[in-house]
Amino acid sequence: MGASDHGFMALALELARKGLYSTHPNPRVGCVIVADGQVVGEGWHLRAGEPHAEVHALRQAGERARGATAYVTLEPCSHHGRTPPCADALIAAGVARVVAAMQDPNPQVAGTGLARLAEAGIAVHSGVLEAEARALNAGFVKRMEQGLPLVRVKLAMSLDGRTAMASGESQWITGPAARSAVQRLRARSSVVLSGADTLLADAARLTVRGEELGLDAELTDLAVARPPLRVLVDGRLRVPLDAPFFQAGSTLVASCAGEQGERYRAGGHELLALPGEGGHVDLRRLLVELAARGANEVLVEAGPRLAGAFAEQGLVDEYQLFVAPKLLGSSARPLLELPLARMAEAKALKIVEVRAVGDDWRIIAVPVE
Repeated sequence: MGASDHGFMALALELARKGLYSTHPNPRVGCVIVADGQVVGEGWHLRAGEPHAEVHALRQAGERARGATAYVTLEPCSHHGRTPPCADALIAAGVARVVAAMQDPNPQVAGTGLARLAEAGIAVHSGVLEAEARALNAGFVKRMEQGLPLVRVKLAMSLDGRTAMASGESQWITGPAARSAVQRLRARSSVVLSGADTLLADAARLTVRGEELGLDAELTDLAVARPPLRVLVDGRLRVPLDAPFFQAGSTLVASCAGEQGERYRAGGHELLALPGEGGHVDLRRLLVELAARGANEVLVEAGPRLAGAFAEQGLVDEYQLFVAPKLLGSSARPLLELPLARMAEAKALKIVEVRAVGDDWRIIAVPVE
């Protein structure tokens, strides 16, 4: 593997990122066709059911693909899904070499695509910029390997770690740049999930607002065209049907009180009855159900009780903390409700990124296993 392989794979990853807001439930994939050191074809996966990245790149390359090298961020598929196998398309085009960033974690593929290429006499290499490729599709990888989606918890807080005043008032802790970043988090997610406390306090809709995304017109159109599934965790069905959350469109309501939920179904919403104790929904069971529906990334935008429950049960993969240069005071609400009594019980986190977002700061942290 030479420097040129890494450079062309980096370009393929850049193309794959164009699908950040639109490929659900499929992975984000990019492909570059290179002949005599020159890029002759580029492609990226736009949305499920449409041609994969390899097909777009091969169409652009045409006859120049014969004898060329294909750089693809995920192992070419070998099975018939909504589209024909990409491995067969590469073989038919006569490429001489295929470089993949990573093997496909999908059990339907899992090495068979690369094996099919090798059997056809194509030189095959895998593992170039693999860490970057896995990070781009971390939710898809987790769903395929563990049957669970990646869970990202977004929290907005003051410098003294408070998320709302004692009354529940929280609009707005952070500024417009941070709120735009949250819109992009929603747009890339398969599911945006919240709880009854948040909806009752904030009258939140949790929709993707195109005018606040801060993206170019093409990506904005893609993001708005594929809105995430909005999920309410409401164990005792406390949120009324005339709440803005329900008025903004159809939703999924997860509750322990399924027999009382016919009014939600009549209102055009789906009710998912799940077991729970004390009126609290079994969150792991909910995540398993969402993964079974194809959810790769779940964004939790909830108050301290529900966010704390995800944290306490070890269900959080990533925290996105937006910190405003404000002090809300000791009577304001805490970041999370976590019943910890001793230092030994503290939840250790690793900070992976700190970045200014307008007048605020964003901290991305992951749990330390």
